[in-house]
Amino acid sequence: MKKWTPYLLLLFIFSCSSKDVVIEEVSFLYDKSNAQPSLVSNNGNLSLTWISSDQDMNANLNFRQFIDDKWTDSKTFANGSDWFVNWADFPTHAISGDRILTSYLKKSASGTYTYDVFLNLRDLSGDKIKEDFILNTDGFKAEHGFVSIVAKDKAGFFVTWLDGRNTVEKNLEGNPKPMTIRFAEITNAGDIINETELDSNVCDCCQTSITHTDKGPLVVYRDRSEKEVRDIYMTRNIDDVWEAPTPVHNDGWVIYGCPVNGPKVVSYENNIAVSWFTVSDAKPTVNLSFSRFYGASFDEPIKINDHNAIGRVDVAFLNEKEVIVSYMEGDDDGTYLRIKKVSLDGKVSEPITISRIDGGRSTGVPQLEILNDEIFIVWTVSEDEINQLKTVKLSSANI
Repeated sequence: MKKWTPYLLLLFIFSCSSKDVVIEEVSFLYDKSNAQPSLVSNNGNLSLTWISSDQDMNANLNFRQFIDDKWTDSKTFANGSDWFVNWADFPTHAISGDRILTSYLKKSASGTYTYDVFLNLRDLSGDKIKEDFILNTDGFKAEHGFVSIVAKDKAGFFVTWLDGRNTVEKNLEGNPKPMTIRFAEITNAGDIINETELDSNVCDCCQTSITHTDKGPLVVYRDRSEKEVRDIYMTRNIDDVWEAPTPVHNDGWVIYGCPVNGPKVVSYENNIAVSWFTVSDAKPTVNLSFSRFYGASFDEPIKINDHNAIGRVDVAFLNEKEVIVSYMEGDDDGTYLRIKKVSLDGKVSEPITISRIDGGRSTGVPQLEILNDEIFIVWTVSEDEINQLKTVKLSSANI
């Protein structure tokens, strides 16, 4: 297997804003096939999980942190040869105090989409707290995945996921019952508590997203109506009670199949930002909407893309009033990964092109985070026909 030595490459990229932006490529040891990244910034920590695999489909769930301007040595948290490994339904993680909770997907039967969500809880030194325990305890041979995890301060974790336990039954028309979205808390000891169903009819395979405000957790996801309208909905927990789901915006996108293109939510005190992909009015669009009231209401969407949107969005607060949003779009010349800065007052910066990018599934879902005024982005590229992770960073002062 070809192995690449570490390096740090300075790239001067001419952005769409007609100014030069310095983008640094951060070294990453290339070994085996690496993909499905999950990048998380929390309380001064920047961490990454991903899956490495070999030709025999043996898979490892890996973890590392970004410390002293480089990635630490990777640690393997789980491995197996019976995993469900997919570009869109990837593992995720969060850090709460000195605890880290990670997820991966493991096959439960021979069906293509029959798999369970497995969790691992460790401390940051690597000591095991609770290993390989199942999040979805329903026991049904069905699809369970698209997990999102966020720290509950230093007191455990909030988790949300798509759950197919009802799909093993058929409705009156003879079709499988809908996918649902569920929520649970994971304690610092690894106990699963306060599990509940948030919505009984959601899109089958769009990524979920969750954030934690000082009012409680808030979840966003792609809903599915009886008329196949698949807009982005949110629900929040106020005073230990989940509110009824409501649309972030009524796009009115009717599609008779899952677009595999989920939303992203982030929070900064009372301010909430949600970014998402839609094809409202037959125009592929990346939108961003703010709430100044913990999600009680949202502003009209701000259009982000300038060309044909592909989506696969991410978003992070730069400060109290500004976010950075990443997205994919294409034109006649190719497909690009780009970012913009957007403020609560509706001001949108010119785009900065991070990279030309493959628009197919192999790219996965690019990950965006901010640490110490630096913007980090991770996505999957192909090196000698093998998937590898690419990490870049740039100063937020450049935007």
